[in-house]
Amino acid sequence: MRLLIIRHGDPDYKNDTLTEKGWREARLLAERLCKMNIKDFYVSPLGRAQATASCTLEQMNRTAATHEWLREFAPSIKRPDVADGRAIAWDWLPRDWTGEACFYDRDQWQAHPAMEEGNVGREYQWIADSFDKLLAEHGYIREGGIYRVENPNHDTLAFFCHFGVECVLLSHLMNLSPMVLWHHTAAAPTSVTTIYTEERREGVGIFRMSSFGDISHLYAASEEPSFSARFCETYDDSRRHD
Repeated sequence: MRLLIIRHGDPDYKNDTLTEKGWREARLLAERLCKMNIKDFYVSPLGRAQATASCTLEQMNRTAATHEWLREFAPSIKRPDVADGRAIAWDWLPRDWTGEACFYDRDQWQAHPAMEEGNVGREYQWIADSFDKLLAEHGYIREGGIYRVENPNHDTLAFFCHFGVECVLLSHLMNLSPMVLWHHTAAAPTSVTTIYTEERREGVGIFRMSSFGDISHLYAASEEPSFSARFCETYDDSRRHD
């Protein structure tokens, strides 16, 4: 089985839709996806993901199932450097999280006091359980860190969602702390991450990522990738410090 995890197009966060550039990106993405044999589509309920998916679905004359657990990763925490408010759970300054050994552990990252206060682990588990339930419907049953294969297949499933939750899904499949993915990867708008199953022993499956954040459909059309999901490359860069 193959999974495609797709980030929405360049976002207009204020109106929860796409910018003009985001719509161009979504149309280019649709040209790429319509050439693929995709069995099922799944989409976040948020407007920017729905808008991105709409271009592909209209071109292919298909529909998608909307799942609440594919929304952007929602918990907020009292981040150490935010004195008078809260921040999303997965956006920390490097100096504040890299010194905490627990954040590199696939089980202990959510036990940090800030994560416990924000019930981050509970949200993560809800997403992981919901994802596993869907994978089980397609023949792959989670058992510990691997999957029991009840229905081996070559189906392709496409998920239109968001960067934060994409990292949650990948961390669950690969048995990693999501903190490492949230802070050391950047998936550009309309990027496609591809994961395949491997069944080296009959009935025993694992998921393996063959590409992360691929935006070749943008480059093929000479469309510059959006800066969204990144921070400034150097401090004297005026683009997005925080």
